Amino acid sequence: MIPRMGLATIGKLIVVMLLWAVCFPLIEAGIASAPHLTFASLRALLAAAALLALAALLGRRFPRDPRVWMLLALTGFGATSLGFLGMFHAAEFIGPGVATVIANAQPLMAAILAHAFLGERLDARARTGLALGFAGIVLIALPRLIEPGASTYAAGVAYIVLAALGITVSNVLLKRLAGRVDPLVAMGMQLAFGSLPLVVAAWLTETPVAVDWSPSFVIVLVALALPGTALVYWLWFSLLTALALNRANAFSFLIPIFGLAMGVGLFGESLGGFEIAGVTLTLIGLARVIGSRSENQAARPAETHGSV
Repeated sequence: MIPRMGLATIGKLIVVMLLWAVCFPLIEAGIASAPHLTFASLRALLAAAALLALAALLGRRFPRDPRVWMLLALTGFGATSLGFLGMFHAAEFIGPGVATVIANAQPLMAAILAHAFLGERLDARARTGLALGFAGIVLIALPRLIEPGASTYAAGVAYIVLAALGITVSNVLLKRLAGRVDPLVAMGMQLAFGSLPLVVAAWLTETPVAVDWSPSFVIVLVALALPGTALVYWLWFSLLTALALNRANAFSFLIPIFGLAMGVGLFGESLGGFEIAGVTLTLIGLARVIGSRSENQAARPAETHGSV
């Protein structure tokens, strides 16, 4: 039986989702200064270098099991290659309302895979919470979905679905890896592996040297790569060593809520009835997930680093 979450764990999960929410405006701020895939590659490479350098400095052990290396490579392809590809390209074709709804179907997709491959079972309270959370996200995005001229291009939908599927599969793989490899090593290597297809694609389809290395772009890149990628991935993987994926993943419903809060606090935007109702519904759903007890028939010990 998975115990209810403590306040410290909830706090860490909130920090993770806040950092992920900040990534979206950072991408928007930097995308005009570099080709999309080049920007994504730079983000992944800088984050990987930071994590692996810290792991080496601290003397963290690298895995010896070939199966662990295979899982790390597959995780990198899903989370970094497909995830970054979808995130950086979707904005060209699709409105933010559609993107928000599709991207935040990820916890629901992950629940299906976690049930099938990790043996995680959600009780009725948690299942209701996930459904309420997603319904809240739909309400938050609804004004942008129905506004005149909303972008619904098939290419944009495909990019977001690609990113969501990549992140979903990578989260299941990360749960498989949890406790079997040091978090700094795991996240550094998955970013390194995942950056390789991005680098190749950028080299073949873009002009990587066409980067405007202005001070503002460097600041955006460093912020996106270090706290927005390296730190957040390390925190996320560390949390998965002790939490069921389904329950941790439900906190991703907070990402668009944080986005709304940043819009109100930083840009003077206002919230309408749909947004307020959606935020309320999402928070109720998340509270139900937090308060649930979930069965995990494939539980692993929290720390088994010495076995790899």
